[in-house]
Amino acid sequence: MEILTSAAGLQAYTENIRCNGQRLGLVPTMGALHEGHLQLVRAARESCDTVVATIFVNPTQFNNADDFRLYPRLPEADAGLLAAAGCTALFLPAVEEIYPQPTVLKFDFGALEQVMEGAHRPGHFNGVATVVSKLFHLSRPHRAYFGQKDWQQVAIVRQLVADLSFDLEIVAYPTIREADGLAMSSRNRRLTPEERAIAPQLYQVLQAAARRIRQGMLPAQVEAQALAELQQQPLFNTEYFAVADAHTLQPLAGYTPGRAVVLCLATHLGAVRLIDNVVVEL
Repeated sequence: MEILTSAAGLQAYTENIRCNGQRLGLVPTMGALHEGHLQLVRAARESCDTVVATIFVNPTQFNNADDFRLYPRLPEADAGLLAAAGCTALFLPAVEEIYPQPTVLKFDFGALEQVMEGAHRPGHFNGVATVVSKLFHLSRPHRAYFGQKDWQQVAIVRQLVADLSFDLEIVAYPTIREADGLAMSSRNRRLTPEERAIAPQLYQVLQAAARRIRQGMLPAQVEAQALAELQQQPLFNTEYFAVADAHTLQPLAGYTPGRAVVLCLATHLGAVRLIDNVVVEL
């Protein structure tokens, strides 16, 4: 596996891939890799000739300086995992390589970013869109692979691709979970043993809410019940629990047959902020 550290090096590498008529898959990550990331690499390997993974802890998408500072960074271990999963090249740039000068670009995704993560993390999706745009421009992939744990992020990236006419396909893969249901996340490494034992309750609350939706309980009641269950665990400091249209991400007053619903939550468990979601097909 080749390791690239410069933007120019990535451009040259991927341009050569395209000139040779090969299909290129891109897997953007912030590192501290887990099985969810590796699933994306293997999926890209199956449908593309070349797979480029990126590891870049993007400072412009963090609202909390401590969260950025404490985000796990394990480049050597990550490189070994990527190589074993069949990754062809790793782009591992310094911050100065991605942002040679401060960025002033501002994205506006309208209603898509005015709810959930966008409402609670102002500027977060502007940072996501900025770095993703840079990676797409530099690598010009045929396909880019993302995990559905960040459901709203995938929606934002799809909108970005449509609005800016990027010539690529966004491929989203289901959330990979631990045996006890906890969604795999790089941030899980920061949980204490006590917190890690409690964390699977998030998925249990989501599953219970999904059952209530299938039984016909109205969205507002589902949200209230889920929030009440989360509040029963004193170590959870919950930011939101939302019942939303799976495509528009807007709150629902009721349901439409054939229209999927997404249940999304965000909570702090100790010093770690966790998100998760479940999709309900109606």
